[in-house]
Amino acid sequence: MPGTRVVRRRRHTLETCASAKGLVVVVDVLRAYTTACVAFARGAASIALVDTVDRARELQGQRSGALTVGEVDALPVPGFDYSNSPGQLSKASLEGRELIMRTSSGTQGVVRAQAADLVLCAALANATATARRINESGGACSFVITGERPGAPADEDEACADLIETMIDGGEANFAEAASRVRNAAHARKFSDPARPEFPAEDLEWACRIDWVDFTLEAQSGPLPRLVAVPSSTHLTPNPSPRGGEGNQ
Repeated sequence: MPGTRVVRRRRHTLETCASAKGLVVVVDVLRAYTTACVAFARGAASIALVDTVDRARELQGQRSGALTVGEVDALPVPGFDYSNSPGQLSKASLEGRELIMRTSSGTQGVVRAQAADLVLCAALANATATARRINESGGACSFVITGERPGAPADEDEACADLIETMIDGGEANFAEAASRVRNAAHARKFSDPARPEFPAEDLEWACRIDWVDFTLEAQSGPLPRLVAVPSSTHLTPNPSPRGGEGNQ
């Protein structure tokens, strides 16, 4: 379409993201960065991102009042304060609290992207804010599709990256299609299985909501990556529908 510019952007997996440079966007829709958006909306001050359960527990012992959030192989971690569940955190009192998050995909992408100059974390919840921030930096970036494994694609993360990339390039964003791709992704099926109560359907609903926060998630560099919410330069109109996408076309 007229006015659209196309910039080639590389897509990494967890296996290749250590080589990613410049502005790197780490995508995890199901569920780490959806959960992080909920945590900040509930008043969390920051989120320390770690790669192991032991490191999370060690940090919690050093930081008074810090709360642990996360999973191992998508399952809750015994002894953690919260699972990697946006639905669970949506009911939590987090005002001013520091969180320590360990997940099998999302936090791993940030911890491994050590060559990046700037790391943003994305889900559908903050897709437009993320695209705007990338454009403010010139439009060049690479994506880390954290849910992808050999032989197992992560269409939920690809959908989010595709949506952001379309907006960066000035194209017409199809929000409903993005939400539908998340809902129908292979990794989403367990959230519709009544025999798997550890994967609540509510979490999928949160993951499919688009642009309901007006901030980017920026991982501050250092020995311990620290995620903060940075308000968007232009206020977004939240999408109140938990179905996600239908009202955004």
